[in-house]
Order: sequence, then C-alpha cells, then structure tokens
Amino acid sequence: MVFDWFRRQFNQPQAPSTAASEAVTESSESTDDAARSTTEAVEEPQTAAIAEPPPAEPAPAIAEDYLAWAKAAYQNLKQQEAPAETSTTAEAIAATPALSDAQLAEEPAGAEAASSPEEISTETVAEPEPEPQPPAEPASFFDLAASEREARLEQLAAEAIVEPEPEPEPQPPAIAEPAEPQGLVFDDDFVWSSEVLAAQGRRPEEISIEEIDWLSSLRRGLDKTRRNLVNQLKAVVGQGPLSGEAVETIEALLLQADVGVEATDRILSQLQDKLRQEALPPEQAIAYLKSLLQQLLDQPLEESGRYILAPEKGRLNVWLVCGVNGVGKTTTIGKLAHLATKSGYRCLIAAADTFRAAAVEQVKVWGARSEVEVIANPGQNTDPAAVVFDAIAAAQARGTELLLVDTAGRLQNKKNLMDELAKVRRIIDRKAPDAIVESLLVLDATQGQNGLRQAQVFSEAAQLSGVALTKLDSTAKGGVALAIAQDLRLPIRFLGAGERIEDLRPFSSYEFIQALLDG
Repeated sequence: MVFDWFRRQFNQPQAPSTAASEAVTESSESTDDAARSTTEAVEEPQTAAIAEPPPAEPAPAIAEDYLAWAKAAYQNLKQQEAPAETSTTAEAIAATPALSDAQLAEEPAGAEAASSPEEISTETVAEPEPEPQPPAEPASFFDLAASEREARLEQLAAEAIVEPEPEPEPQPPAIAEPAEPQGLVFDDDFVWSSEVLAAQGRRPEEISIEEIDWLSSLRRGLDKTRRNLVNQLKAVVGQGPLSGEAVETIEALLLQADVGVEATDRILSQLQDKLRQEALPPEQAIAYLKSLLQQLLDQPLEESGRYILAPEKGRLNVWLVCGVNGVGKTTTIGKLAHLATKSGYRCLIAAADTFRAAAVEQVKVWGARSEVEVIANPGQNTDPAAVVFDAIAAAQARGTELLLVDTAGRLQNKKNLMDELAKVRRIIDRKAPDAIVESLLVLDATQGQNGLRQAQVFSEAAQLSGVALTKLDSTAKGGVALAIAQDLRLPIRFLGAGERIEDLRPFSSYEFIQALLDG
C-alpha cells in the first residue's frame, strides 16, 4: 500500500489525558471482544443473568498512556516487518532450483567408502612404536662460537638508543556519508515521536516507520535550538508576571533563535497578557507558548485556504521551484520527486537551470535516484522558457500529474534574471492554462534573517505560494520559520531536516513546535 505523504493525516492535538489512552483502550477492547466471542462460541451459556461490569479504574498517568501507546505501536510495526522477512525467505527458497530424480539418484564418487555405519570397520588399529633416537653429539667449537656471537648482538641491540619514529602528518577529516536509517529501535526518539502522533489522535496501527523516522530526524535537527531555549524559558516564565528583566531575557532568546523582531514582539505581548491574568507553573507556561507559536505558523496557512500543499490526482500540477544560489534548490527538487513517486504520483522534472555549470547533470543524478525522468536541452546557455515549454508538452502527452521545474539560482537584486523568472511563469500560464501552478521558494534555514529579503523580491516575480525550508540540521536555528510566517505571510509547505533523500516532508506546525520546544 502506498503511503501518501502529501495527504498525511494532520489532526488537531487531543487532550493529553485522553489522546493515547483512548487508542490503547480501544485496541485492547477489540482484542478482548475477539477473545470473548471465541469463548462464548465454545462454552454453553450457564445463566441468563447479565454480569455487572467491573468498576471503572482511574485513568493512568499521561506518561503511562503514551508509553503504552508507544509499546503498542512498536509491536505493530515489528509485526509488519516480520511478514516481509518471511516472504523474503520464502522467495529465496522458491528461487533455489529443485533437484531432479536423476540427480537425487546419482551418488558422488567415493560414496561407497562411507555408505553406512555398519560397513565401517570397528577394529582397533595398533599404533606403531616410536623408533629409538641416536644419542645427541656434543656441540662443536664452531656452534658454540656462533651462539656467543648471537647473544652479543642481542645485547648490543638492547643497549642501543632507539630513535623515535616520525609522527604521521594529520590527514583532513573524511566527509561523512549521510547516515542510513538504522531500522526500528525502541529508544527515546521513538517514544517522543509516538507521543506526538498519539496527541494528534492517531492509533498505534495507523502509523508507519517512515513517520517515526521523519519525526526523529526533525527532533535531532532542532536539538541545538531546543537546548538553548527550553531550560532558560522555563526559568523565566515560571516566576509569575514577567518583569522588565524577564522580558529582555525572553526577547534575547527569541532573537538569537532567528525568530525576528516583529514575531518576537507579538509573542511577548501575548505572553505578558496571559501571565498577568494567572500565574502559570513552568510546564503550563511553555505549553501556552507552544500554542502561541503554532497559531503564528498556522495563520498564513489559514489565509491561503489550504493546510497541505498536495498535487491533485488526475490533473497536471506544475511546481515552479526558485531560490538564490546555494540554498539546496536542485537537491530539494530531487527530494520532492522522490516524495511524489513514493506517494503514488506520476512525476517529471524540467531542468530549466541552464546557466550554472553542471546544473543539468546534477538534476539528472537526482532524477535517477528518485526514478523520475528529466526533460533537458542538450545545448548550453539555452532559453529556460524553451525547456519549460518542451517539458509541459511532454507532461501533457504522458499524463504526468506533477511537473517540477528547476530554475536557475539568482540573486534577488538582479533585475534581468528576475524578469526571466517572470517570463517562465508566463510560459507556464500560456502553455498549460488548465494546470494547477504553484511557486515554491527554497530558503536555507542557516541564513536566518538574510533569507527574508530574498523572499520579498521573489514573491513579486514568481507569485510565491509557499516556502520550502531546507538545511534545518544541527547548525540551523529553527526560529526563522516563525519570522517567515509573521513578516512575509508565506506558508511553510515543506521542511528539510537532513541530507538523506527521505529527509524532506510536508510541514506540520504542531510537529515542528513540539520538536522545537519539547525537551
């Protein structure tokens, strides 16, 4: 069954006391009902009286609920892996060529020597007696001289001064390859990911290992920002109404996390109003802060009318991907193509970055990795609009559902290149008037506030409909997502949190905030 990442279930989080317990309870109830029906089918009813239900037990603690949910999910995923391993073994056995009757009848050479245990002789074989050795002759004068010479050489070698060997020159560190997924492991990341999914109303049997793997990568990518924020915020917001010093501390923390001035002012204002009304303990204050940040991220999504950017099945969708040089634009296209094919969409890539050296070859490599065909012009410095024109014709002829257009990287202050980007957009509107056209801006999370000005200019030329935030690893500051939502009013559509081809997924504000502030 294909797992459609574009339309993955994004539910509003339920109350912590009931989210995980309901899923685990219903799962156990279904098991009890099955066992009860089996028992009733075997045993004859002894009485018509209806037994009273046992008294309701108090609800377990939240941590126990989520832990039980995580264990149930882990067991379910392990059961999904077991049939796959069994089928692989069965296929290997089936692929082994069967021996014919003639081959089974043949006996290898020398088989008669060990045909059966009865034919093997049991007589004891007598061991030969050792032959007497002649008496040793006394050592000669030359042998004694040779032994004394060897002893003298060993003594000189022991007394000699040993020069230290030269130390090897330091070698440059090798470039680490992207880490491969290590399989299903019940660790802290698995429990945390399960808690996030359970809080959104998911059941243990509804999740996949891909979701667990993605949430674990996202949490690790925001680890640096989370460690710097959470502990200091708890120390400040848990002291009642915010003093002037506390406000300055929170303001500095948010600005250091690249949240931005406008978003920081809004967060501080709402947080102060809440803490004036009631004194909150640190955990509740952090929970309220999470809700503020999630509302800030969801506002552009509400204004756009779509919480998830997904291609429409059975119709041509054209996604124009743009950005400045070095933000990971071509890599993002390759990961989007992989995401689309794994989600069951027919995909095609247009290599319209005709200016950068080896850009077409790079996107072809990503196309091969994601098993998606690339439409490119064999010439150099060709017109990008012509490549897009040919790619749209190919997509229409092949029934493609998603066409990803790789545009040339450009600085936002180069007017001629920005005009060319607008020309590509006009070609798309003219050649495919019935297509659903989206423009995604790729932003590097490590650039922080420098990416905001880029987005402002690109939004005018390409009519942006969303942002793909990339390179959200241990070196980035996750607060830039809040600045994008507040200052630019642009919805974040995709999030990249690693170097693997699987490390780009549709954006979820709830999951992002939990990874950002859940210690």
